[in-house]
Amino acid sequence: MLACSGLAAVLLVSVVVAIGLGPAAITPQETARHLWAALSGGRIDADEVTTYQIIWEIRTPRVLLAALVGAGLSAIGVAIQAMVRNALADPFVLGVSSGASVGAVGVTVTGGLAALGVYAVSVGAFAGALVASLLVYAAASSRGSLSPLRLVLTGVAMSLGFQAVMSLIVYFAPDSEATSMVLYWTMGSFGAATWGVLPVVATVVVAGLVILHRYGRVLDVLSLGDETAASLGVGPDRHRRALLVLVSLVTGVTVAVSGAIAFVGLVMPHVVRMAVGAAHARVLAVAPLAGAVFMVWVDLAARTLAAPRELPLGVITALVGVPVFIALMRRRGYTFGGR
Repeated sequence: MLACSGLAAVLLVSVVVAIGLGPAAITPQETARHLWAALSGGRIDADEVTTYQIIWEIRTPRVLLAALVGAGLSAIGVAIQAMVRNALADPFVLGVSSGASVGAVGVTVTGGLAALGVYAVSVGAFAGALVASLLVYAAASSRGSLSPLRLVLTGVAMSLGFQAVMSLIVYFAPDSEATSMVLYWTMGSFGAATWGVLPVVATVVVAGLVILHRYGRVLDVLSLGDETAASLGVGPDRHRRALLVLVSLVTGVTVAVSGAIAFVGLVMPHVVRMAVGAAHARVLAVAPLAGAVFMVWVDLAARTLAAPRELPLGVITALVGVPVFIALMRRRGYTFGGR
């Protein structure tokens, strides 16, 4: 509770600061005043309309989306690492992110599912993630059993295959503008954040967090091995199937609105385990808040370090994630999720 309370306070401060910073810097006090006016229906002066629009219409949905995506990716990373008992597992390793990227890129380039409007890319990404999960599950299954090692190896192979398919889609894109947009989008960005996409993302991510938290005890048992899980009355294959669907849904929605962002789902679970231990009930309570704070600051760095140009999110998360992961690997006494 102490860690969650502290991270919640840090997240609130980070959101206010991130909304105020940018090409047009706004003080935290003024930012908070405009946010309160928007939430309470208060009045603003005529000469403050531009500032209000920057804060409420442009930056607020972007910062909130960053927090939601960071929370979702961190929680999904925790679940996948327990589900396959592999410290290097994340949505990319299982091919889920690559499948979601193929679905989203296909919809973006071809204009498919246009009848769904702003939700077309999200639906395409979820469909791609679900297809990827089903293919990985079908290929990894053997006589009705699902081995974690086979699941990881199959996921790595499928991930490379989906990346090849995405490269072909980009290569045969009808115009160079679409190609540039897709290539930039696949490296991660919140530039297209709007209030319209937030309800869907918030619903899926929050529901996913609630369900995963209720799976805390099951994840504890799965991380001990299939034989131990079966002896304790937990069906590992049944729970993995349910978790794969949940992982596909959350990953598909986050990839649709932010592109492919690496290392968040890989590194954040390990950092949190070092602080609160390996029990998944605690990890799943803290990891989403830590991931949200991290992603808010990553997005702030992406849009301010090279302003007016915007850096891809995946570049910053990799530059931060690689040294952190190497430091964790060299740290004595840490067993990468072990007890």
